[in-house]
Amino acid sequence: MSEKRVYTFGNGKAEGKADMRNLLGGKGANLAEMNLIGVPVPPGFTITTDVCNEYFEKGKTEVVALLKKEVEASVRHIEKLMNAKFGDIANPLLVSVRSGARASMPGMMDTILNLGLNDEVVEGLAKKTGNERFAYDSYRRFVQMYGDVVLGMKPVNKEDIDPFEAIIQQVKAKRGIKQDNEMSVEELKSLVVLFKEAIKKQTGKDFPTEPMTQLWGAICAVFDSWMNERAILYRKMEGIPSEWGTAVSVMAMVFGNMGNTSATGVCFSRDAATGEDRFNGEYLVNAQGEDVVAGIRTPQQITKEGSLRWAKLQGVDEDIRAAKYPSMEEAMPEIYAQLNDIQAKLEKHYHDMQDMEFTVQEGKLWFLQTRNGKRTGTAMVKIAMDLLHEGEIDEKTALNRCEPNKLDELLHPVFDKLAQSQAKVLTRGLPASPGAACGQIVFFADDATKWHADGHEVVMVRIETSPEDLAGMSAAEGILTARGGMTSHAAVVARGMGKCCVSGAGAISVDYKSRTVEIDGVVLREGDYISLNGSTGEVYLGEVQTKPAEVSGDFSDLMKLCEKYTKLQVRTNADTPHDAKVARSFGALGIGLCRTEHMFFENEKIKAMREMILAETTDGRKKALEKLLPYQKQDFYGILKAMDGYPVNVRLLDPPLHEFVPHDLEGQEAMAKEMGVSVHHIQQRVNSLSEHNPMLGHRGCRLGNTYPEITAMQTKAILGAAIQLKKEGYDPHPEIMVPLIGIVKEFDVQETVIRQTAAELFAEEGVEIPYRIGTMIEIPRAALTADMIAKKAEYFSFGTNDLTQMTYGYSRDDIASFLPAYLEKKILKVDPFQVLDQQGVGQLIEMAVKKGRSTRSDLVCGICGEHGGEPSSVKFCHRVGLNYVSCSPFRVPIARLAAAQAAVE
Repeated sequence: MSEKRVYTFGNGKAEGKADMRNLLGGKGANLAEMNLIGVPVPPGFTITTDVCNEYFEKGKTEVVALLKKEVEASVRHIEKLMNAKFGDIANPLLVSVRSGARASMPGMMDTILNLGLNDEVVEGLAKKTGNERFAYDSYRRFVQMYGDVVLGMKPVNKEDIDPFEAIIQQVKAKRGIKQDNEMSVEELKSLVVLFKEAIKKQTGKDFPTEPMTQLWGAICAVFDSWMNERAILYRKMEGIPSEWGTAVSVMAMVFGNMGNTSATGVCFSRDAATGEDRFNGEYLVNAQGEDVVAGIRTPQQITKEGSLRWAKLQGVDEDIRAAKYPSMEEAMPEIYAQLNDIQAKLEKHYHDMQDMEFTVQEGKLWFLQTRNGKRTGTAMVKIAMDLLHEGEIDEKTALNRCEPNKLDELLHPVFDKLAQSQAKVLTRGLPASPGAACGQIVFFADDATKWHADGHEVVMVRIETSPEDLAGMSAAEGILTARGGMTSHAAVVARGMGKCCVSGAGAISVDYKSRTVEIDGVVLREGDYISLNGSTGEVYLGEVQTKPAEVSGDFSDLMKLCEKYTKLQVRTNADTPHDAKVARSFGALGIGLCRTEHMFFENEKIKAMREMILAETTDGRKKALEKLLPYQKQDFYGILKAMDGYPVNVRLLDPPLHEFVPHDLEGQEAMAKEMGVSVHHIQQRVNSLSEHNPMLGHRGCRLGNTYPEITAMQTKAILGAAIQLKKEGYDPHPEIMVPLIGIVKEFDVQETVIRQTAAELFAEEGVEIPYRIGTMIEIPRAALTADMIAKKAEYFSFGTNDLTQMTYGYSRDDIASFLPAYLEKKILKVDPFQVLDQQGVGQLIEMAVKKGRSTRSDLVCGICGEHGGEPSSVKFCHRVGLNYVSCSPFRVPIARLAAAQAAVE
């Protein structure tokens, strides 16, 4: 580890730069870089991410001792550049303390502003600035933030509002005022006293007065916040390793709350919801940064265009808008011009959409942060393709800019136009994150999580969200808030998650205690249905019908780009013609897994299937199979037709027979009647089929080898459907897959049945169809003996669900009982059934591919387990030389992008 733990920046110079984000975090690296390219940034220093890991290894006391010298020297560096002194009464320097991991985690960790104030320093600040109101406003904010973040002053019950907010409301109610900025100096002074008393009463801790003690408290609190519940949850959702740690940046305070020539804001170089090339953002006059994201006051728009759009959505008259809510472009034209120039400069410098924070102190513009902005899936694709067409990035960069899993958002349903036109609009808010959401109202994060786990679709309704609500936001279909703008916590986090969000719907009144929300006279309770349109900001009463999304031009451009670079083909797992068509529309090049067992569960089919299973003679089974044959043939006909010209890999019957038989008395009685036997006879037969460990029992090729008539019927159905299509002028490409073999002889016996049946059928029909016979490699022994199996099998398809199960010895049906503990204790990093285990299971796959191709050089290999649509697993498949991956229809675009990224990486 580097001995240097602290890096300074300021006055156009910096010890770090943009490519040091692993060490300095995204925020620290970009603060340094902005200095180097001439953007006005308050001076400061960054404590590295390595120190965060030391902090959790060695503990607070030891790390503070290690940092002491460097931090004190860095504080002197800020003092020198700001010409002020930390803790000094006559000429005080105040600082902010902020977190910054290498991956952006908006709102997940903690920030403290105005640090360095106490009862004496605040008087000095008032005297120095000649602005007593500003000094005490800053002081009450500092006590409030420090009390919350460092001293742990939180609401006692979930129904309660923030304890500091409750005190503020009492003080405002006394004089009948609405806004925080209407409070008098005396009221602000009283808040400081009331806050400190409340902190002492609730936490038992005294508020620290010595500035250096305050600074160490804040630095340690930011490190602690790396391990808070919401940060851990966010990392889990985003796949961010805990060992990355957070950096801590300490900067000189610049003040947006010094009067009407001061302001604070958040802006984006492009629209984070739609991706349009439109500078946008929000600001507040005479405020500090937290006010904008917390949604306590209605923020104003930065551009006039944005302001006009906001007024239209909110139904605000133009005269009122211009007088009460002017844009920065109108109210502060010179500052706006500078801001616009710098945002364009930063986007050009980073070649990506920027999310920026700024403060205006008495007419001077300062930048506090820039980062690549969080965006929706739609915006992600549009921005990447636009920057490509603008010549800012090349094709490979455009591919790598898109996160495969975020493509899922583009495929989410949208409201049906007719249903939408007939729905009752309750109110409108801001279209903070696009999409259609419909669900039952819940008011609290833990309820959202619980209801979701119980199978309900929910919409979380809040006055405003805070980072504590993350788990609930993740579980909800959509989020509705009464307060907050387009850059509020709810809006930014929802866009990052790809969740539908309507924010700042001022007409809604939320009562947490009674669990109701009143919207223009309509009272809705917890559990009532509402629908949200995140693209227009409309809130509808009840459930509005949705329909599948239509894929946009940018999306198809991206898919064409994938096609240009990818080497690994993407097929789909599909058991119906409908799924096959959907997957084909997303660019699937065939079916990698068609499961036949899903086809047996309809009325007449299940009867015939049960009759076949319960029959005790070969003749009885054949008779029942004759009934099943036309159904099976019809199913395969539809699927092969939908995939005309592309391979369709059909897996022969796989699950244990007991899954198909009736286990309830009613079902057994019906079956007895159908077969003309006693109920007792049926019960005996059902009992004889039950197995202690059916996953390792009589299933897969073992069924076909015990009852070859099943394999013969399925072969007839597959090839019979292909022959019919061939006669009709189609081009079917059937593949027949033998499941669960562990011994080459198991394959041989099945192959003989298939070849004989095919030969008889072709002779009978007078038509021959080219077909291939392959096997599913899902037992470790099959991987170990792949060279012997490949002499017979024409292709391998890796069934990674079972291969994972058998390699680990974990039952995928029962892993839930210990998986959470394993993940928490870091015994496992991820669920191996979600993300392919590249070391163990992956080693078996790689070995089987090499061994198989040593005896059959043209052996086609693919995977068809759940892992076929998971990006890191797809990239692994590319590296080990597989020909294709197969995944569910809606994951086809995700797999295509991951495959293209693997090729360009």
